[in-house]
Amino acid sequence: MKEYVIFRRGGPGFRETTGQRAGPASGSAGRPSVTVERVPEKGVAEIAADPEAEAAPLMPTGLIKPFAASEGGESGDWGIAAVGADRSAFDGQGVTVAVLDTGIDREHPAFKAIDGIVTKDFTGSGEGDGNGHGTHCAGTIFGRDIEGVGRIGIARGVTRALVGKVLDGDGGGQSDMVFKALTWALDERADIISMSLGFDFPGMVRGLIEDNWPADLATSTALEAYRSNLRVFDAIMDLLKARAAFGVSPLVIAAAGNESRRRLDPRYRIAASLPGAANDVVSVAAVGRREGGYSVADFSNSFATLSAPGVDIRSTWPGGGVNTISGTSMACPHVAGVAALWWQSLRHGGRTPTAKNVTARLVSNVRKDVLGPEFNEIDYGQGFVMAPLVSA
Repeated sequence: MKEYVIFRRGGPGFRETTGQRAGPASGSAGRPSVTVERVPEKGVAEIAADPEAEAAPLMPTGLIKPFAASEGGESGDWGIAAVGADRSAFDGQGVTVAVLDTGIDREHPAFKAIDGIVTKDFTGSGEGDGNGHGTHCAGTIFGRDIEGVGRIGIARGVTRALVGKVLDGDGGGQSDMVFKALTWALDERADIISMSLGFDFPGMVRGLIEDNWPADLATSTALEAYRSNLRVFDAIMDLLKARAAFGVSPLVIAAAGNESRRRLDPRYRIAASLPGAANDVVSVAAVGRREGGYSVADFSNSFATLSAPGVDIRSTWPGGGVNTISGTSMACPHVAGVAALWWQSLRHGGRTPTAKNVTARLVSNVRKDVLGPEFNEIDYGQGFVMAPLVSA
């Protein structure tokens, strides 16, 4: 028997009020749940026949590993101005942001004044951030100014943040950790969910081959695991959309990935992978500076939804310091922070913000004039994200 992650939707009777959980209605199968179970092949077929459940083999996940700062790029504070956050009338106040990553250094000066940070470990490796990646991403979204350094965060008015640790200190995890964290963030009424991580299909293939599996069988097995996990992810996204009627409609944002190699060949572009490839997820490509504008990063995966600063980005690092690194992992929190500003902007204008209308504002307010003619929508998506300057 193999281990499977199983998502159960909870039945059609599951309901929720806008204030407090009402519990299952009569005849409901209960709350949505994510479990890991050892299941025989026959059992998997039975689960697949259940319209209220999805099953997938456990799959390795990992952070989208960043790159070191480029030579001369250590200043790293350009992204805030580039997206217009320094000129925005909004700061993300009243918006709840979830960051699913390697955790956070709660004692960092950029976070110590934020009382509303809620953390939960899904890895079993303990609280805190033994890697740095999660702390860096969180800082870009809502970190406060640091004395002697300056501004760090896009949405400095965020006072409630959910930090789900889904990757350990080595940056590794499993798909069930991500799925459990997503449902946790939904239960905690997150408005925006940011994920700079990936489902590691190549790593799963390598691991099976190292265990002496034939290459074709290893590839086929990993591909089926990827497809099954994508179905589970899409099922959870459907659940998130269904909750819109109850005033819970989180916008999910994910990094596109760092596997492209345009420097070797402009055609060497890898498509965005899970979770960026899932339904209704806003995936993010990375952009860097150049004379007269910006360019899509050599490593940035294609077919993203939007693009944002992702090269030479300075943000918080465990131990109280800062670090300047590059990757679509750095671009993703820029969009999450800008989304928080748009969320607040819509609310300020008397509208009810949802994943759908905030995404519409993000897409309709992009810039394309700053990106060179050698790039197109395959490279940068709908365009370069911009913050709201006035009420939407």
